[in-house]
Amino acid sequence: MANKFFHSVYLNGELCKGCINCIKRCPTNAIRVQNGKARIIKEFCIDCGECIRHCPHHAKLTRRDHLDLLEKYEYTVALPAPSLYGQFNNMTDVNLILTALKLMGFDDVFEVSAAAELVSEESRRYVREHPEKWPVISTACPSVNRLIRVRFPNLIDHLLPLLPPAEVAAKLARKRAVERTGLSERQIGIIFLAPCPAKVAFARSPLGIAASGIDGVMAIKDVYQILLSYLPAAEKNPQELASSGKIGVGWGIAGGEAAGMITDSYLAADGIENVIRVLEDLEDEKFTPNLQFIELNACSGGCVGGVLNVENPYLAKAKMKQLNKYLPVSLQHQEDHAFLDSGELYFTEPITYEPVYQLGSSRMESMVNLKLVETYMKEFPCLDCGSCGAPTCRALAEDIVRGFAKKEDCIYLLRDYYDTLKKSQLLQETGNTKKTMEGTPYENPGIDR
Repeated sequence: MANKFFHSVYLNGELCKGCINCIKRCPTNAIRVQNGKARIIKEFCIDCGECIRHCPHHAKLTRRDHLDLLEKYEYTVALPAPSLYGQFNNMTDVNLILTALKLMGFDDVFEVSAAAELVSEESRRYVREHPEKWPVISTACPSVNRLIRVRFPNLIDHLLPLLPPAEVAAKLARKRAVERTGLSERQIGIIFLAPCPAKVAFARSPLGIAASGIDGVMAIKDVYQILLSYLPAAEKNPQELASSGKIGVGWGIAGGEAAGMITDSYLAADGIENVIRVLEDLEDEKFTPNLQFIELNACSGGCVGGVLNVENPYLAKAKMKQLNKYLPVSLQHQEDHAFLDSGELYFTEPITYEPVYQLGSSRMESMVNLKLVETYMKEFPCLDCGSCGAPTCRALAEDIVRGFAKKEDCIYLLRDYYDTLKKSQLLQETGNTKKTMEGTPYENPGIDR
């Protein structure tokens, strides 16, 4: 299970100071601090990037590709995420950014927002034709998908079985590049410009498909400064490259995908803590049965809140709303793509439950271990202070059952243990002193015997 998923988030042990900021912010209890250093439990990690966001020592990092990847292919296509447009000031024409991407070395660009409009169109059809799946949960955020797989298995059947826009964009970009250049598919590199670690992880370990069509993933923050340097030249001679409207670009902010559903029967939540609350309420059937669609984004503000961006997410969100004023509603429709079959938009692999939190290899073993956890919980103070290196007292109890920790890791139990030991030692010393005094003749120099 530990190697089942690729994880883009990793720890730089040299930078880690052993503080507990990360363990308190991780939504899936995937981090422990032991021997003065943090440790990421890969089975639990969903690559949401919260630890990167809150680590004061910058010890949490993201695996990703860099610009030298362009040299590997004869022809490269950039797939800019919609959130890229929110990183620039006074941006009223995305053609400037797309032109700058070509000036910096890409041979072509294909907007992920263009593919988002195709996914929105198919999403509307799917939700309309499958009321038995209501509410349908978006699969655009890889962190949310993995969260549901490991923690909310009863909701898997509600997941929208459509590929995320970046994968659809990769398919279309590759077909167009082959048609334009005559090169083989292997000679063409499809490079996604991503806003978050989860999307990096998805390209390496995709959900619903056997393999990703994306050849490499670069961080938006890695290309941002380079794009800034090319914008003046792009302004002088912009190319008409934009191919999406409000619906596609809107996917970059919270509520944008839901707006593309063109329905009032939706719920949109952003921020991983809010997402978990919604999923818990959904599992408890607290929502109206008429709710059709749920959009969930692990990052606050939506994709603009990803840790691989550079701009404040709320300022970026405002910029994108301003940009949308100048865009048409939509520019992409499936009938305009003769070589795209609607079936290509769907998952081809089943989405399965991953029981990473189970306490045993069988139901019986899990039940026995669960009773042990409850026994340990009665001994712990239930303060969830994190001083033991685990995020909660329950997480420590489960770690003990799994063999990863011991009771004395709890400083309160350790303190009680030392107090008891000290009292025992004092009683022993007092007893020895008393015995010594009882065995020694009492002498008073003032009395003549």
